[in-house]
Amino acid sequence: MTKKILFISNGHGEDLNGAAILAALRQLQPDLEFCALPIVGEGKAYQKLAIPLIAPTLSLPSGGFVYMGYDQLWRDVRSGLVGLIGAQIKALQNCGADFIFATGDVVVILAALLTGRPFGVFLVSASAFYEGKMILPWLAQWGLNSGRCKLVFTRDRFSAEDLQRRGLTKAEFRGYPIMDVLEMGTEQLDLEPDRAMIALLPGSRMPECGENLTLQLRIIEILHQEVGYPCQACAALVPPLQENLAAVIAPIGWSIPAPGTMVKGEIKVRYFSSAFAEILHKCDIVLGMAGTAVEQAVGLGKPVIQIPGRGPQFNYRFAEAQNRLLGLSVRTIGNQPATIETLRQAARAIPQILTDRDYLQACQDNGKVRVGEPGGTLAIAQRLLEAIQTQGN
Repeated sequence: MTKKILFISNGHGEDLNGAAILAALRQLQPDLEFCALPIVGEGKAYQKLAIPLIAPTLSLPSGGFVYMGYDQLWRDVRSGLVGLIGAQIKALQNCGADFIFATGDVVVILAALLTGRPFGVFLVSASAFYEGKMILPWLAQWGLNSGRCKLVFTRDRFSAEDLQRRGLTKAEFRGYPIMDVLEMGTEQLDLEPDRAMIALLPGSRMPECGENLTLQLRIIEILHQEVGYPCQACAALVPPLQENLAAVIAPIGWSIPAPGTMVKGEIKVRYFSSAFAEILHKCDIVLGMAGTAVEQAVGLGKPVIQIPGRGPQFNYRFAEAQNRLLGLSVRTIGNQPATIETLRQAARAIPQILTDRDYLQACQDNGKVRVGEPGGTLAIAQRLLEAIQTQGN
């Protein structure tokens, strides 16, 4: 009899990790049946794999970042959050899955418990690096200690060791799947070999990512005009931003004379929507106002400069938490929405960082500790398959 496996996740990065593990599991055991419940967003990572979704999806204003403030929660409620939750709970209770794999935080743990089925959890949203130890809500701890919870994966070794010391012996670290989705494609960046390349990562949520991009472009301007450090830059943009790019950058004096190129005077920045891995691998430093993308950059050993935006996702609270998570590889400049002085400080920091060989080597070492190396996707999938097969015996 074919076993049905339900993947649950609650966020963009969580969807990416869950979908990557699902794809590896499907390769290992093709006769498994899969379905998914992306609690936040549209679940595009699952849709790309043609995985059926068991409940309606809805892009909420907060993007799942309701912990950033009650105003975000209220905006979600007004946009249909209550009805969405009701539909998702009903779908969970009737999903008919044999095993659940939940990627995220307390929300997905509780969702897995609602199914009444055995489950595994990937705690991608929690790390002992934030506070020096794992801080989990008591509901999450209760769920992880449930007899129905068979597997607990962490995003780093430090977190797994901390949970094990505190009695959760099922906790283990097998790697972080986001480092397995950075395969180089065929996109040509046409870089100049004698100039440093800066990667611009403005995020993925509209319209916030457009506002973030304008801040990053102004840093590039200052770098050329005030600091006197000529460089080249490549921006990794999501398709919705690329489609509206001319209108987004026009107010700050930039234009698009040819597809793939933003220009202001003699300053040129290339932009791409399908060359994210190439940009990350080939850049020397990152201007990052994103979540998962910044983690991937750190995993590759790249230094990252963050400047707070207005949010709802990438504000100072988010940037500061990410700084604690990722350690010395990330420098957050400013503690309020970026001002012109914040942008100047960021621009001045770039040549200082790129000429500090000891720091650049420390970023390489730190990335391996904080994020990990490739291989986690298959390792998690193999362990998950063992658990699924055990449940059938």
